[in-house]
Amino acid sequence: MRSPYTQLVSTAPTDNLVGEILDSRYRVIERLAEGGMATVYLALDTRLDRDVALKVMRPHLAQDPTFRSRFHREARSAARLSHPGVVAVYDQGEDDGRMFLAMEYVHGQTLREVIKAEGALTPRAALDIMVPVLDALSAAHQAGIIHRDIKPENVILREDGAVKVADFGLARAVTSQTVTSSSGLLLGTVAYLSPEQVERGIADARSDVYAAGLVLFEMLTGAKAFDGDTPINVAYQHVHAGAPRLSSRDPNAPAVLDEAVATATALDPDDRPDDAGAFADLLRTARTELSADELDDRPTDAAAATAAATTTRTTALPVDRTAAAAPVPPAHVSPAHVPAPVGASQPGTSLRDQVRGAPPATAGVTTRRAAQASGRRAVWPWILVVVSAAIASATAWFFIAGPGAPTIVPAVVGQPIAAAQSALETAHLKANPREEFSETVAKGQVIATTPKANEEVRRGTSVTVTVSKGPERYGVPTLAGVALTEATNQIQAANLVLGKVTETFSETVPKDQVISTDPKAGTQLKPGAAVALTVSKGPQPIKVTDFTGKPLAEAKAALEKEGLVVEESGPQENHDTIPAGSIIRQDPASGDLFKGDKVSVVVSKGPVLVGIPGGLIGKQFTEVKGILEGLGFKVTERQAIPGINFGTVQGLNPPEGSQQPKGSEIVVTTV
Repeated sequence: MRSPYTQLVSTAPTDNLVGEILDSRYRVIERLAEGGMATVYLALDTRLDRDVALKVMRPHLAQDPTFRSRFHREARSAARLSHPGVVAVYDQGEDDGRMFLAMEYVHGQTLREVIKAEGALTPRAALDIMVPVLDALSAAHQAGIIHRDIKPENVILREDGAVKVADFGLARAVTSQTVTSSSGLLLGTVAYLSPEQVERGIADARSDVYAAGLVLFEMLTGAKAFDGDTPINVAYQHVHAGAPRLSSRDPNAPAVLDEAVATATALDPDDRPDDAGAFADLLRTARTELSADELDDRPTDAAAATAAATTTRTTALPVDRTAAAAPVPPAHVSPAHVPAPVGASQPGTSLRDQVRGAPPATAGVTTRRAAQASGRRAVWPWILVVVSAAIASATAWFFIAGPGAPTIVPAVVGQPIAAAQSALETAHLKANPREEFSETVAKGQVIATTPKANEEVRRGTSVTVTVSKGPERYGVPTLAGVALTEATNQIQAANLVLGKVTETFSETVPKDQVISTDPKAGTQLKPGAAVALTVSKGPQPIKVTDFTGKPLAEAKAALEKEGLVVEESGPQENHDTIPAGSIIRQDPASGDLFKGDKVSVVVSKGPVLVGIPGGLIGKQFTEVKGILEGLGFKVTERQAIPGINFGTVQGLNPPEGSQQPKGSEIVVTTV
């Protein structure tokens, strides 16, 4: 069995390099295959002594600067891929203007050869091939590499059963040639292009998933999902028709595979698996749901033949005005009772041919006498015929060119609503806008349509257009000074939730009222976001210190520092023990007060002062003592000459005439 590259062509090559040595390294041994963009040779790497597949690019591609740049870049990316399911790229080079890739030489068959030889495969065989393909693609997707040209020709089944994926990166290098060429080979490539590649020239991992879904479809049915006479015809089907369901070709196809293929080949990339790994997981799950009989079943010969013969074509059916004008029998008349017109075709002849073969208006009319004999009885059937024809014509107009004609829902997602409405009107559809919040689509732009883009509907159908109101946001309400219960209700009414509640003292906000919010009032939040509150516990209490007996200045400084107001509650009072300027009484002297509260004090002006009378010197001590004690003084005698004393007062300390506090001590000196 030849390698996948040994698919010889009938035409002679135009650039046969057999016998030459490229880049002083690769000795060309045999031409294996020739395609639209390259010729593949079997070559010997004389440096490493191994066989390689040498893919030499077409001269017209090698002369294109854009292609050259992309070719080198994509080849380097592909060479970095290391996976057992990927045909390895060993080297790239150029020799005398001939650009080439040196790749792993694989002995086996391409999947195209297998399908051509076997027809539709069993689900077991198809999954045994597709899952390894997706595993290889998944490794590429994780490395940021998109294949862009998945098709049976690029899937190789090695002789030992291993599955390999070839030609990573080359599709990107030849994008423009791939789409515009009219060759049969490149038409095969177009058959697997995703709608976004056709329509916008972009591709991501989901584009490879789309192509893989079509390859799986082809393995299970034996025929391509899309086919046509020209690349444009096939490309149009990708964008406007959508991939057919697997069950449309094989009614007995397992539902789980039918759904898996439909998911992978969805028109909208967002509806497909995110990448090849996700598609592989989907197929592995599907496999577990299939019985052994279902895994080993394949379409019958009739079903396979139908699948192979059925293609999805976009065909314009011309309207033959002669056919539209031809009379038809009334709806209530059985066709068996309608006489065949002169020249009518035999069964099997097309309707158009029957119409073209209809007789002129005078055919079948016998003679004037016969017509007169028929009289008025011959008129009413013709009236019915004319009316029926008019009804048929009106019906045809309604469904072909009138309000009931089919139309395609345009793709308007991401467009401003005004542009979307204009596009729908152009397609003879009615826009029914409805608004919806979106975190990803800008305000005023279309999020989705129902029916979806590219679906076929009747003219005049109402299309629900979901328009973005922008991100769903709600402002934090103004809650300062609001009671906690009411604040909670307002937060819930704003589609937000109450967050952490912190209590703190406040000299200005009454107890149980909101001091502040976090975030601040007016901040726009997502629905369900938490709003934290700081709630007042009322004024902070101040512990009162008792300053009785302490100087007024000291008490006032300390109490005013705490925020209290100190005031004297009355005139100063004499006090025998508390010195002047100190506090005799304080109200309150203990407990709690709040900032701004008053503390009343009574201040001492000291004890009562009593004057020491004069004329006491020279009198006897006994008399003087009586006088002083009578004034409230304490009297102490001091003898000037101890032991020799007659009791005569010689002096006083403090002296006579001075003012002294009542109760103070007076020392009386005697001789």
